[in-house]
Amino acid sequence: MRPSIRKTSEAPNPQVNPRLYLLYLVIVICMLMLMGGLGYRQLVQEEAFSAAAERQNYRRILMPGPRGIIYDRHGRVLVGNRPLFSAVVYLNELRREFRAEYYNLVRWNRERGLNPDRFQLNTEARRRVVQRYMSRINSLIGTDKDVDSKDIERHFSQSLLLPFPLIKDLPSEAYAKLIEQISIDSPIQIISGTARWYPYGEAAAHSLGFVSDSTEFPEGTLPGDTLLTFRNEGQIGRSGLEKQFNSELQGLTGGEIWTVDPSGFQYERVVHEQPRKGTDLTTSLDIDVQLAAEAALGDKTGAVVAIEIETGEVLAIVSKPAYDLNDLSPFISFKVDKEIREKGAWLNRATQGLYPPGSTFKLITAIAGLRTGTINPETVIDCQGFHMVGRRIFHCHRRSGHGEESLVEAIRDSCNVFFYNRGTETGIWGIANEARRFHLDQRTGIELPGETGRMLVPDPEWKAARFYGEGWFEGDTANVSIGQGFLLLTPMQMATFAASLARETTFLHPTLLHAKREAITDGPIGLPADRLALIKEGMRQAGERGTARLAGNPMLPVAGKTGTAQVRKDGKPTTLAWFVGYAPVQNPRIAVAVLVEGVPNQETEYGGGSTAAPIAKEVFQQFIHEGQ
Repeated sequence: MRPSIRKTSEAPNPQVNPRLYLLYLVIVICMLMLMGGLGYRQLVQEEAFSAAAERQNYRRILMPGPRGIIYDRHGRVLVGNRPLFSAVVYLNELRREFRAEYYNLVRWNRERGLNPDRFQLNTEARRRVVQRYMSRINSLIGTDKDVDSKDIERHFSQSLLLPFPLIKDLPSEAYAKLIEQISIDSPIQIISGTARWYPYGEAAAHSLGFVSDSTEFPEGTLPGDTLLTFRNEGQIGRSGLEKQFNSELQGLTGGEIWTVDPSGFQYERVVHEQPRKGTDLTTSLDIDVQLAAEAALGDKTGAVVAIEIETGEVLAIVSKPAYDLNDLSPFISFKVDKEIREKGAWLNRATQGLYPPGSTFKLITAIAGLRTGTINPETVIDCQGFHMVGRRIFHCHRRSGHGEESLVEAIRDSCNVFFYNRGTETGIWGIANEARRFHLDQRTGIELPGETGRMLVPDPEWKAARFYGEGWFEGDTANVSIGQGFLLLTPMQMATFAASLARETTFLHPTLLHAKREAITDGPIGLPADRLALIKEGMRQAGERGTARLAGNPMLPVAGKTGTAQVRKDGKPTTLAWFVGYAPVQNPRIAVAVLVEGVPNQETEYGGGSTAAPIAKEVFQQFIHEGQ
């Protein structure tokens, strides 16, 4: 009998369980998400992760290049670089000592039941270790310097890969001792850099300018600009030509890229680029003429500017009091800064000092009178020693009077009455417009930062605006016609005016760069030759036998104009002694402006002819002596 087989429809079938389908779906989705995430990180975020790894493992150190050299027009060094030696310690060499000192401090505190802040313990440990090396240097060179814990912590947080400076700018004797007695494998090392060096000390101090330490320099071509970067100190121009041409003088930055350990200390150098020196600069200055002008001005307060008429190149530019630029390198101490401030030496009086030009301005009044027709070759004024404007008396510097004076004689004798008379007849607008035509209301544009723009050629509109609607009086015009009153100009402006007059143009652009190029000038003066000759003849006679006769000699004829103005400075009556002129009279080659500030007393008097003209003479003679 066959066994019977009974079919049943209720038997379970696991392959069709719907919960398994749901499970499979969840697994597939998770796998897709995982693969998508991995793909996203591998393909899309790969660059970001690589950059993060580089930032974590690499550090970059920038090293500025040495600055370019500044020369005078004959190739003599005015600003150079000298070696700067410093004692430093490399902190990554001291890591074991830092840890050992730290644990010593921890034990010491535990033994006494103290629980100090661990950060403070770490800081103190580092200070003690570095101080030991500083003490070692103190014992070798006889100094007594301490290490400040704040400096160390700042260095750890901002400049860990750079050496920690112990002593900067070592004297030569100290440098020799340390080199001899510090072992080559010591954490203390003597490193060399550069500092500015000025072979002529004070000469042209305001024009050459100075530098200061700075990390503000271009990065150069070293790769890795996204890496954490440390900058060695470089130099940046702070004044004068150093500031004006800072980008040219500054060298090309080099540097290094290092791999670092997890603590941030350097491990291996992987990239090195040598920094390169900046571009040299050849100035228009002639150091011999400069030194002659410096010596002639001596200890007096004032300024001297000498310009080569053919090119507009400035041969000398002096401002006194001055300062020795070497005292400002490699840094300006508080003491030096205080001394310079107290004697008022930061001011460049040649381009920033504003003064009434005194009688030197009579040349502008003369040109204005000739152009407007109030002065002609036949004009003669009888000087009785004073001139009345309304009820006010305006005196001539010669109280007894000059008698009858023509234009030539009035320039030669610097007769105030002649110019009071003709200046008021010409009017303030005629004089002011003429001064503006010679650019006396604006900067000269010389390549020096900080040239003042506050020069003033006054007129009725300026006075009304400045003094709440006050009117312009004829007495104001009389004052301006002899270069006093509200009028304010700089010695640099007056030097360019003298050079322009010699060239018979209304403006000659002064430059401190020595280059073969055409002088930049403005239009002609706009006077017939016979009228302009009257002014030049007056200046020639002034240099020969008039008020400017001490500026020249028979072998060196000079055309000049002197001026003496009175102002109050710091509450004291102060005399301004001026000279402007050029030489030789025929074929002029050099123009000079001199200004001297002085407080007259029983022993010393100041005047354009007696004080300023002899200074100009020394400059003229040096220039001609060189056979330029």
